[in-house]
Amino acid sequence: MIKNLMRGLAPLALILSPLAIPSPALSANVVLFPDALSELTEAAEDPDGYKATAFRHWNQGLDPADGCDTRSEVLIAEADDAPSTGAECALTGGRWTSPYDGQSVTDPAALRVDHVVGLEEAWQSGASGWTAARREQYANDQGAAATLVAVTARSQKEKAGRDPAEWVPSDSARYCRFVGDWVSTKLRWGLSSDKDEMEALKLFADGPCEETVVLRSKAPR
Repeated sequence: MIKNLMRGLAPLALILSPLAIPSPALSANVVLFPDALSELTEAAEDPDGYKATAFRHWNQGLDPADGCDTRSEVLIAEADDAPSTGAECALTGGRWTSPYDGQSVTDPAALRVDHVVGLEEAWQSGASGWTAARREQYANDQGAAATLVAVTARSQKEKAGRDPAEWVPSDSARYCRFVGDWVSTKLRWGLSSDKDEMEALKLFADGPCEETVVLRSKAPR
């Protein structure tokens, strides 16, 4: 699927993701996508033992006093127009743009907060060896904008647990952001990439996403 997509992308080589900026502005914490990709470790995935309950979410979020769980805090943080917050953090109104499909959403109940690198993918890529507490940190990580995103239910279902070898947003203005966020998250949490995933990411790095900027950060300990 990805290779077929890439055949028609040569004319788009100068398209930048929303995070792309001129090279002179780069710093130690901001690198171009090909450089970030070169830091990823390639390794076979280990699917044994995965279950969704291994990653506790959603927890009480960044501010236990606000009555909002992680999901609600992400929705508030990512809103284009802020929703109203009622008792027990009930959200009404507001407006969001789903980064997977570009859809504008005005009903918070219609949104899903997605793990860019899904929980099963994280498990297979190294999280199986973490403690339960660290997996909870991952599943509720608001320390980097790339980890959790508010998206339409339809686009989350379409993505499911697939990696960039099998799925990226179809819109040319959006898949560079997605693969940049994917690599950023894997580097932040020290997760590996399998061979097919790495080959797909290299196609983007060598073509339309070579100027995409990746924010580099370390996960909490």
